[in-house]
Amino acid sequence: MKPSIPKGTRDFLATEVAKRNYLKQVLQNAFENYGFQPIETPSFEKSETLLGKYGEEGDRLIFKILSNGEKLKKADLNALKSNQLAAFSNSLSEKALRYDLTVPFARFVVQHQNELVFPFKRYQIQPVWRADRPQHGRFQEFFQCDADVVGSDSLWQEVELCQLYDEVFTQLRIENICLKVNNRKILAGIAEIIGAESQLVDFTVALDKLDKIGKEGVENELLSKGFSEEALNKLQPLMVLDGSPNEKLDQLALFLSGSSVGISGVEELRFVLQNVMSLGTKTLEIDVDVTLARGLNYYTGCIFEVAPPEGVKMGSIGGGGRYDDLTAGFGMKNMSGVGVSFGFDRIYLVLDELNLFPPYVNRGTQIIFLNFGNSTAPTSVKLLQKLREEGIRAEYYPDSSKMKKQLSYANQKNIPYVALIGEEELRENKVILKDMEKGSQKAFSLPDFVQSVKDLF
Repeated sequence: MKPSIPKGTRDFLATEVAKRNYLKQVLQNAFENYGFQPIETPSFEKSETLLGKYGEEGDRLIFKILSNGEKLKKADLNALKSNQLAAFSNSLSEKALRYDLTVPFARFVVQHQNELVFPFKRYQIQPVWRADRPQHGRFQEFFQCDADVVGSDSLWQEVELCQLYDEVFTQLRIENICLKVNNRKILAGIAEIIGAESQLVDFTVALDKLDKIGKEGVENELLSKGFSEEALNKLQPLMVLDGSPNEKLDQLALFLSGSSVGISGVEELRFVLQNVMSLGTKTLEIDVDVTLARGLNYYTGCIFEVAPPEGVKMGSIGGGGRYDDLTAGFGMKNMSGVGVSFGFDRIYLVLDELNLFPPYVNRGTQIIFLNFGNSTAPTSVKLLQKLREEGIRAEYYPDSSKMKKQLSYANQKNIPYVALIGEEELRENKVILKDMEKGSQKAFSLPDFVQSVKDLF
């Protein structure tokens, strides 16, 4: 059988892991500079923790873990006979792989509330799983990097999270990044104005497709969902919303003048944008996008989405929002929360495509000692140990193979220096150091060797 891995998953070679570690370190440094603390949660949760938190589509994409042993007797065979496949599937499973980090975090907060200091700021970098169709930038197993604050309803948290996005993308040297912002209350206000409060989800799902299917496509979808011509006519000003963020907010305020919840959303966004712009951004551009409706099932206020740099064909590389009611599902009410996520794997692909990983990221072994047999091995290994103590990445070729093979190994691993201690060098108390790039070599006395190598780096 030819070895393979499941679709939507990946193996990572050493060079890829080095790049991923670099990205992870940049994120960790930024999170900790902003006062976020690291936590970890299990890879899988109880099904009841996850199901129903992401809407029907999200539930469909959750990987369920099959029960075993006696628990299989709980299978709902009647659901299978009546073709209720979702109910049957749920009866076979009591656990599921986490779909994101936000819902497990809400569970974590409720479970550990007596051990936490609020407002509690956490960051988390761990894998999540979704039974989605694999494509470029979309995987079934991927990493999420979240930063959240719970226990404060202050809009200064949203301001700080915008700054955090700017900080990270500036550190990564990714330019032309656009942070799209909206507010759930604005969407609710629009639905109220056009008389579609009971069809908020249908309305926002269609509106979210404006950039993909155009104005006519959105209108046709809304008509198919039972929206009236009158509602569509009222919606027209939003289809052509244009201008700067402040100009868009002014237009929205006028459109939503008859909706108190809508005006509240406009004022919240205005506060966030004015303060972010006053503080200034280094890389980030911010735009109001009234079609943005991600996470509608749990976001209650501001909504964020980060678009990739212009010219990079990929979905969003970050997003988040305020979710004031999320912990209520676990029995803890009145616990405000807001957070953002960084699309780790997609950001990696952006860095790779734009060649933005620093050259030093792929540093491997700096010097290798060739193996000339057991008589010279102790001297080589002692020097090797001293170099490692000085922070030099060094290794010893394990077998006394032909020199051509050993040098080929060093070349294939891009090791810049090779140390040679043969019988003759041992008698003369010296080491030959070969520069693999230049092809030159130089002799050093054994006592001076470690310092000489340190000087090279």
